[in-house]
Amino acid sequence: MRDFTLDIYRELLETLQQQGYALISYSDYCRNHVITSLRNNERKFVILRHDVDLKAPNSLKTAQIEHSLGARASYYFRIIPESNQPEIIRSIAQLGHEIGYHYEDMSLCNGNIDQAWSHFQTWLNYFRQYYAVETVCMHGAPTSKFDSKDLWRKYDYKTLGIIGEPYLDTDFSDVFYLTDTGRCWDGYKVSVRDKIERYQDEWTAKGLVWHTTQELIAAIVAGNLPKHVMITTHPQRWTNNNAAWYKEYLLQTAKNIVKRIIVKQQ
Repeated sequence: MRDFTLDIYRELLETLQQQGYALISYSDYCRNHVITSLRNNERKFVILRHDVDLKAPNSLKTAQIEHSLGARASYYFRIIPESNQPEIIRSIAQLGHEIGYHYEDMSLCNGNIDQAWSHFQTWLNYFRQYYAVETVCMHGAPTSKFDSKDLWRKYDYKTLGIIGEPYLDTDFSDVFYLTDTGRCWDGYKVSVRDKIERYQDEWTAKGLVWHTTQELIAAIVAGNLPKHVMITTHPQRWTNNNAAWYKEYLLQTAKNIVKRIIVKQQ
């Protein structure tokens, strides 16, 4: 079976539900009463996070699958046209999912922190036209020398009514992190910023490493997935269209080569 199709994405979610995982958004996680309720009932949970870097229409398809299963997810949109498509944003919000800002302001403002803060506020207000944005998430921008999380060394997003940023407000000592960066589930090896460095070696030592979605599904069925998880996907990678699937495969293979070079130079 080919990996990174919409069919196997649905199978992944269905398997999680069959094994007792609640599928929640990041804002759900940030609300203490939601997590307290899940913990009190000894419920396992998976935070579903999507970074909409490109090909916004793909995101609507994953959102529809989640909606059909009664799952709620978080979708973080960039400001570029390939991501920022108002009708897609509205449609996903209407399905009951969370919308957030996938910020990269330090990169876009060439490291000028004051300009980046002003830029961030402008675009946060823009996305709030479509949804009452409560969480934001950094875009890794692997080819940029600037880390947009550095904006928070001077400013505080919580003054703007933001209740959470996944890289900064998630207890990764309790929540296991999985991302499809690199078009695989062990892509942290070639990732510049989409990884949790403090815990990555610990998770690897425990054998919590899978390459394909099929391997991940088998681990879930076997009961080897931790009880609390964040799964980050990039919907541009998930498609049933043959031509689009092969194009994404070839493009990601080339990008991984570049990212390996960047990681070695760090």
